[in-house]
Amino acid sequence: MSKAVLNPFFNHDLISTKEMTLEMIQLILKTTDQLKNSKRAVETIAGKVVASCFFEPSTRTRLSFESAALRMGARVIGFSGDQALSMQKGETLADTMRVIDGFADLIIIRHPEEGAARLTAEIVACPVVNGGDGANQHPTQALVDLYAIHACQKKLDGLSMALVGDLKYGRTIHSLLDLCAFFDIRLYFVSPELLSLSESVCDILKKRGVRFSCHRTIEEVIPKIDILYMTRIQKERFSPTDYELVKNQFILIPDLFKQAKDNLRVLHPLPRVNEITREVDKTPYAYYFEQAHHGVFVRQAILTLMLNEVLP
Repeated sequence: MSKAVLNPFFNHDLISTKEMTLEMIQLILKTTDQLKNSKRAVETIAGKVVASCFFEPSTRTRLSFESAALRMGARVIGFSGDQALSMQKGETLADTMRVIDGFADLIIIRHPEEGAARLTAEIVACPVVNGGDGANQHPTQALVDLYAIHACQKKLDGLSMALVGDLKYGRTIHSLLDLCAFFDIRLYFVSPELLSLSESVCDILKKRGVRFSCHRTIEEVIPKIDILYMTRIQKERFSPTDYELVKNQFILIPDLFKQAKDNLRVLHPLPRVNEITREVDKTPYAYYFEQAHHGVFVRQAILTLMLNEVLP
């Protein structure tokens, strides 16, 4: 990073991809590349304290953020689950976050309720990162996904991508679509009718000039695509009856790749259940574990940008 760069992330919150611009996206991708390719340790946030506040289970988001912070010299405090918090005594989320605000330089929050991250941002002084709020938004995962697409295809414009599974409740889908709309990416939506993308989201995509179509099977789109983005059917978002109706609708097996392009890569925000068989892991198309590993570098970039006014 040779040239000083003023950045729009400093001391600001990262709550929703809807608030991002193309310039902001490009800055994160560029900073990620610089940190990933650095030959030495880059302690860009040494001495800072990062609060990792996960009210909902997480493996990749929580640990990649904590790994990113530690690798760059910060200290990490926080929790996974609210069992040991005073919220068990009746304390509100607002009061809990006001207290943590005095302990940290930046807060990362994941919460099952939509709007929890924005509420936190409105009541605390330090910058806040949304690590996922209900079925609403997951902006840092979307940035990881976009970086992974660029890493495996060497471009973002001129691609075709299928998004498969839970398009209605999948917060990773909602956030990724906001970012894809900035690029020339042809989209194929594959889902059961019960889990189709909402009309309001489709209307927004149309207004932004995004090309897309809706489908019911992976087979009909796989010969056309460069990226196959799989998602799990989220049991926790459904009634037991509805879950039984949709749980095994889409299962990716190696036979489905017979008509695939050589450059096709399969992404998944993880965790998977049974929607991608283990046999797919052995194929050249599988890219979801590399995608997860990119998460550390993308989140290093996010923390660096949010906690440094000028990048050296």
